[in-house]
Amino acid sequence: MSPKRAPSAPPALPGYDYVSLLGSGGFADVFLYQQLLPSRKVAIKVLLPDAVNRELIENFRHEANVMAQLSTHPSIVTIYGAAVAPDGRPFLAMEYCSKPNLGVRYRRDRFAVPEVLSLGVQIAGAVETAHRAGILHRDIKPANILVTAYNRPALTDFGIATSAGAGDDASGMSIPWSPPEAFQDPPASSPASDVFSLAATLWTLLAGRTPFELPGGSNTSVDLIDRCQRGDISPLARHDVPPRLEAVLASAMDPDPARRYATAVAFGRALQQVEAEMALPVTPLDVLDDALEPDAVDEEDGGATRIRGVVSIDPHASSPRAGSPVGTQAPTDATVRRPRPGQAVPGQAPSPEAPLEPAAPASRRRTLATIIGSAVVVLVGGGIVWMALAAGGQAPPAADPTQTVAGPQTAQRPPAPIAVAGEVTGETVVFRWTNPQPQEGDAFQYRYERSGADPVTSTVPSPSVTLERDPDGESCILVSLVRADGRASTDTRGCVDG
Repeated sequence: MSPKRAPSAPPALPGYDYVSLLGSGGFADVFLYQQLLPSRKVAIKVLLPDAVNRELIENFRHEANVMAQLSTHPSIVTIYGAAVAPDGRPFLAMEYCSKPNLGVRYRRDRFAVPEVLSLGVQIAGAVETAHRAGILHRDIKPANILVTAYNRPALTDFGIATSAGAGDDASGMSIPWSPPEAFQDPPASSPASDVFSLAATLWTLLAGRTPFELPGGSNTSVDLIDRCQRGDISPLARHDVPPRLEAVLASAMDPDPARRYATAVAFGRALQQVEAEMALPVTPLDVLDDALEPDAVDEEDGGATRIRGVVSIDPHASSPRAGSPVGTQAPTDATVRRPRPGQAVPGQAPSPEAPLEPAAPASRRRTLATIIGSAVVVLVGGGIVWMALAAGGQAPPAADPTQTVAGPQTAQRPPAPIAVAGEVTGETVVFRWTNPQPQEGDAFQYRYERSGADPVTSTVPSPSVTLERDPDGESCILVSLVRADGRASTDTRGCVDG
């Protein structure tokens, strides 16, 4: 949040009715809109008018691609689309998480230990999924973990994410939760950096303050960085936190990355072990891995860790940048961004003759199954494509609202099903959805997972299916549209409680 400026005016968006302001950051505002078709509330992140320059447009486009790649994970906020508003500002349309984010909650509520353990395991699965797709988040903090209407944590704000194989990037950080290597010159980042930030976030939820904040003492940025580099963590001072949990978090925040948990899944499993020692239900750790075939499931630890196949997309991370020293401003929750040497500062428009440079492809830990050009992102229900960003942020020409535009290396995909909803009747649940562009020979592939049962993947000819409800409460389904020629849409997720 940035209290130093007034929010920008919400743009008039075709197909959306403005409702209210949700929040403001350093480079964008987030508004609540009512989408008309399908009818639902959505959070729309809009770049500020004076921030529409080449650097931030590229970051914004990158964020859209990264979130689209990862948002099928149950603990990552779903992105519905991206486009350019009529006033020229780029925007992202995302899942609306109606409950206060963890950054708001930890300042006013005391978190119970079981809740912190459970959400830590869930977010560890989301972070591990990003890492296996070659993506580092680099800005994990309480404010970037939202809470859905079903009380599930959901990681968001991949605006400064980068590919794990790329050179280290100094574009941003949130000092109270950043690891010591983020303050180097140039800064460094790795999977262990995200592990540190996740552990620092969990520590914050338990303590009600950041790990290196000294109650009643000086807590400028310089103070926090110094304590972070020395590993001088403030005591939790909670008698209900078991020593084992405090040791796990301290290990994950070791100043030396080599002494931390090597992966997010290892950190998540350590949290699961604490749950088991406390006689709590062990939270499943869900990971999507492009090394497995799509729809493959590999259960480990007796089902406590569930690794599924997923098709990955290269988000085309930005080129390496050199950093500059961090200033001595008072600590803040905001993400601090640092431009490249010679880079225009935010608010400075790029030279009109300067073309938008394509981002350098990053070396990857493995060959990704699918590579989609980052210049095209489709807005579902709007038909406006992201190609305007490559033209310097100008609004695109009007398009057929049902048209899906293919990327440079992909065949044209059909539109995804919309309005997936479930209705519980006794021991069954009936899911129904809408085909936005019916054609002869259309079918629908669904994937359904019920607690205590094997996942079911099948195909039905009509837009509905009846299944046994999940006895644990929430029943969720993933549905895609399959054309007669075999082309398939992306998945749409629908859930019903009860």
